[in-house]
Amino acid sequence: MVQIAVAQLAPGQDKERNLADAARLVADAAGRGARLVVLPEYAMFTAPKMDERFAETAEPLDGPFVSGLLRLAREHGVHVVAGVNETVDVPGRASNTLVAAAPSGEIAATYRKLHLFDAFGYTESDFVHPGDTAAAPETFEVGGVVFGLQTCYDVRFPEVTRRLVDAGADVLALPAAWVPGPLKEDHWRTLVRARAIENTIYVAAAGQCAPTGAGNSMIVDPMGVTVASLGEGTGIAAGEISAARVAEVRKKNPALTLRRFGVSPL
Repeated sequence: MVQIAVAQLAPGQDKERNLADAARLVADAAGRGARLVVLPEYAMFTAPKMDERFAETAEPLDGPFVSGLLRLAREHGVHVVAGVNETVDVPGRASNTLVAAAPSGEIAATYRKLHLFDAFGYTESDFVHPGDTAAAPETFEVGGVVFGLQTCYDVRFPEVTRRLVDAGADVLALPAAWVPGPLKEDHWRTLVRARAIENTIYVAAAGQCAPTGAGNSMIVDPMGVTVASLGEGTGIAAGEISAARVAEVRKKNPALTLRRFGVSPL
C-alpha cells in the first residue's frame, strides 16, 4: 500500500506566497505518511483572468519555483506534482506544465497540457502554447505503483488517459484549476470517476479552491469508489492505493484487454 495525498489551495499572483502555501500542505501530507502529494494546476501563479500575466510570470524548469518544489520533495522525502507556467520560445505564450519532483531533488517527469481550455467563455490558447501530441507519455514510480500525468481540461478527452494507461500507469495524477459554473462541479466529479472506471486505475485529482477553482479534490479507486475527498476549502485529503487493487479490479473487469481500438494522435 502507498499513501498519497491531494492538496487543495487557491494560488494567487504572489509566487513566493504560493510556494509557501504549497510547502505547508506538503509538510502536512508528509507528516501523515504520504509518499506523493498532488498540488493543483497553475500552483505557481494564478490570476482572476487569463491574460498576458501568465506568460510574463513564466519561469524555466530550473527557475525559482520548480527549484522550490524540488527542495520540498527532497526535504520531506516525497514526490510532489504541481502545475507551473513554463517559459517557451513562442512570443507572448507560456506552457501549462506539470512537474513531478522526486525525493532525490530531481525532476521525475513532466507533462505539457495538450487540450487548452478554449471553452465556457475562456481562451487559454491566447496565452498558452499546447504540448506536443507526439511526445511519449512520461511516467514515474512510487512504491511499485506507476503514475502518469495530465491536466484539468484534458480529463474531457478520454484518449489522453488511455494513452497513459497504455504506457503502464496505475494512477493518474490530475492537477486542475476547474472553473466554477453551472453543472461544472458535477462534470468534474463525473469525469474523474469515469476516467478511473473505464481505465481501471486510480485518479488523484487536485483542484484549486475558491475563489479561483471549484475545489472537490479527490482520490478515486479503479472501481470508481471515492477513497478521500475535499469540499471547497484549503486542505489535503489522503488515502492508500495499491497495485494489487488495480490488478484485482482488472481481473473482475478486463475491459482493457477486451477493447478493440487503440489511441493515436491526430
